[in-house]
Amino acid sequence: MTEQQLDCALDLMRRLPPQQIEKNLSDLIDLVPSLCEDLLSSVDQPLKIAQDRETGRDYLLCDYNRDGDSYRSPWSNTYDPPLEDGSMPSELLRKLEIDANHAFDQYRDMYFEGGVSSVYLWDLDHGFAGVILIKKAGDGSKKIKGCWDSIHVFEVQEKPGGRSAHYKLTSTAMLWLQTNKQGSGTMNLGGSLTRQVKFVNLFG
Repeated sequence: MTEQQLDCALDLMRRLPPQQIEKNLSDLIDLVPSLCEDLLSSVDQPLKIAQDRETGRDYLLCDYNRDGDSYRSPWSNTYDPPLEDGSMPSELLRKLEIDANHAFDQYRDMYFEGGVSSVYLWDLDHGFAGVILIKKAGDGSKKIKGCWDSIHVFEVQEKPGGRSAHYKLTSTAMLWLQTNKQGSGTMNLGGSLTRQVKFVNLFG
């Protein structure tokens, strides 16, 4: 019965307005507390923004840069609130993470003309994984409001012998748009989409 309840809850969440995901998710958990862990791990929520105290730059919060109640900034590589033994990428991966953040920061600026982006990487036993986050909210217009959130999670698994690597990419995009104009009236449009692709790259 629990599996059927979870399927129904996830189907319902896919059909509800994305700008109300947090409230709807909380309501579902109140209705069926036994689904709490499964729902929190399965439902992507709108990204939240924090500011790095050392650099003054904004970054995005998600499960992939969280350790306990603290979140790691990709700019200064520090946790807020401070955490002495927080999870960190290896030295080599941290260098790649820095380059990736600068690259996607430029991409976000050119493609989205604003917003916030963050890239987080972590080590795996035979490779590494990461997430690319982009958030762009409306410009504050009284007549048009909206927000775009995209979450791209990838894994790179190198196979024994180093002759091939397996890649997996899971992308989720959440978008909502509200207009309130005298000529067209009120419109509320929103939705989310998740796609996954896997492939193998052979070397030499």
